[in-house]
Amino acid sequence: MFPPPSASTPPRRTRGAAALLTLGALLASSLALAGAPGAAAAESLLSQGKAATASSTEGEAYSAAAAFDGNLTGTRWASQWRDTEWIQVDLGASRDLSRVVLTWEGAFGKNYEIQVSDDGTNWRTAESVTGSDGGTDEIAISGSGRHVRMMGLVRSGGYGYSLWEFQVYGSAQGEPPGPGGAVRVAGSQGNWQLTVGGQPYTVKGLTWGPSVADAPKYMPDVKSMGVNTIRTWGTDGSTKPLLDTAAANGIRIINGFWLQPGGGPGSGGCVNYVTDAAYKSTMLTEFAKWVDTYKSHPATLMWNVGNESVLGLQNCYSGAELEAQRNAYTTFVNDVAKKIHSIDPDHPVTSTDAWTGAWPYYKRNAPDLDLYSMNAYGDICGVRQDWVEGGYTKPYIITETGPAGEWEVPNDANGVPEQKTDVQNAEGYTAAWNCITGHQGVALGATMFHYGLEHDFGGIWFNLLPDGLKRLSYYAVKQAYTGSTAGDNTPPVISNMVVNQASQAPAGGEFTVSATIRDPQNDPLTYKIFLSGNYANGDKRLVEAQWRSTGHGTFAVTAPEKLGVWKVYIQAEDGRGNAGIETKSVKVVAPPVTGTNLALNKPATASSAQASYGDCPCPAGNATDGNTGTRWASDWSDPQWINVDLGAPTAIRKLQLVWDPAYAKSYEVRVSDDGTNWRTVHTTTTGNGDIDTVDVSATARHVRLHLTARGTGWGYSLHEFGIYN
Repeated sequence: MFPPPSASTPPRRTRGAAALLTLGALLASSLALAGAPGAAAAESLLSQGKAATASSTEGEAYSAAAAFDGNLTGTRWASQWRDTEWIQVDLGASRDLSRVVLTWEGAFGKNYEIQVSDDGTNWRTAESVTGSDGGTDEIAISGSGRHVRMMGLVRSGGYGYSLWEFQVYGSAQGEPPGPGGAVRVAGSQGNWQLTVGGQPYTVKGLTWGPSVADAPKYMPDVKSMGVNTIRTWGTDGSTKPLLDTAAANGIRIINGFWLQPGGGPGSGGCVNYVTDAAYKSTMLTEFAKWVDTYKSHPATLMWNVGNESVLGLQNCYSGAELEAQRNAYTTFVNDVAKKIHSIDPDHPVTSTDAWTGAWPYYKRNAPDLDLYSMNAYGDICGVRQDWVEGGYTKPYIITETGPAGEWEVPNDANGVPEQKTDVQNAEGYTAAWNCITGHQGVALGATMFHYGLEHDFGGIWFNLLPDGLKRLSYYAVKQAYTGSTAGDNTPPVISNMVVNQASQAPAGGEFTVSATIRDPQNDPLTYKIFLSGNYANGDKRLVEAQWRSTGHGTFAVTAPEKLGVWKVYIQAEDGRGNAGIETKSVKVVAPPVTGTNLALNKPATASSAQASYGDCPCPAGNATDGNTGTRWASDWSDPQWINVDLGAPTAIRKLQLVWDPAYAKSYEVRVSDDGTNWRTVHTTTTGNGDIDTVDVSATARHVRLHLTARGTGWGYSLHEFGIYN
């Protein structure tokens, strides 16, 4: 998706999707994700989904169970409007307790007690709270018990008590604690290992795409894939629900911090790391704040400072200045690492780039990093070679990987990147994991890209479940992490996709798409056909096409009216939550018009022409040169006109107007024998751009478009003004 490094940099580039932001480029998503402070290292969330009761409810929609369902903003318990009300949870067995977290709705408890019981009858007070101001109350408690209760004493107002969520943390008595304790990069040169609480830990991860609010919905599925780690790109106050949900599912988080210009070439802003002390001070203070907030959260695995910025700085600087900026950036990363270590000595610090040429800068300027990180796609297996040749003395993790990206594959016959098939993409994840695990003692795991839901151009390229539909790549990752997909219902497989008229589909006309489609479990399939204008007009959405099935995996699809190269997608769904998706390009061209184009290379004049805007100069002659890549463009005002002189009186049967996005909503076709006296042969007030094919019946030497109302705020712009006999 992004261009390769400039000529001044080494050629190997392992590139990551930008903040998900910028994969879009390829994808867009919520990247600042978060977690909860103050937890003991070995604790876990004990209360979610457990049996709950209450002294009363305000109605059926506000049951006690709603406070223990993991939904922090959508469901809640609410009591009757009295002071002495309670809500309690049965943990199922006696547990060692460490804290409770009460997330209040607007009607909160001003004074209340947290009580604990072994039998649900005899209660003891673990903590008393007076003068609460609502919001989120986090209360440390100690001891053990099976039942935990919030006993309300004094309400904050005239309503009852209302809790979005009531969370109880601790560990099971007599059971070994889950992953907890300090996280370390242990071992020695070439024989490293990540450990958590002294136990070996291989990162089996995914990058996170859904909203934080949807974490309770999707995190159990992530866990079922064998995932133990989630990577984010940003950490702030919104991160807490994600961290809490991850901890409840036994998953850890690589907490990211974003620095400009993140996301590789073409992304982010252009900070001057040599001179901008204010930016660096602000970021250092901000990062320190959130490290202090989340350093004790049981879901925190490590801190990741920056994403692809060493590579991305080439978008801002060149030559000696680029070299100085890269050195200054990696020196600042080291300053951040030192600061983090001073606040949190128990979690490693890393930094991600998308180019192994960044590692020498880290080696020279960032000795306080505990390990390196790399985003690598089609070139993932080259990372090991580069590490060996570079003589590095720190291990690494891969923070993004997946199938070869748009920037790494060859172009197809229509001149756009040729996207691989579902089968090839799934094989790409398998190969990537094999290369990572093959570098034993150095590569400590990966967070593969991408547990995302976007159903758009980038989502089809990289998401494991666009629109919530699982693809072959989803199961390839599950196989890599768990060793088995036995018993899973897997997606339809599409092969041999062919687009008829791939290089000359007539705008507004039909072209044919065919493929071999099978389902491993012989589930009945339903089909959809989508189009993306990413290469034609920059619109990355997938819009369902007008299409009809002609049988045996063949579909007649109506082409867009906008000229250019489009992507067409076949999507086969099995009704079991799976989909196979294949895509090819199709070049949409002006519909053929029989006869001779009388206007080709004939003299053209216009009321005005753009001299220097965008791709201009755009003289009138560009509309009669037979090249849809050039255009005539007028001033931004009404009315305007463009004339073609055919050289002699000629019979005219049809016009074909190929508009740029700046089209005419209202116009007249006028003809003249002498270029002075004009007669109107066609009028419209409903033009919609793209291509207008106009039937006329006239004999004349001069043909004029008299343009009276623009369809946009720009002027008028024609790629071609065709006149046919």
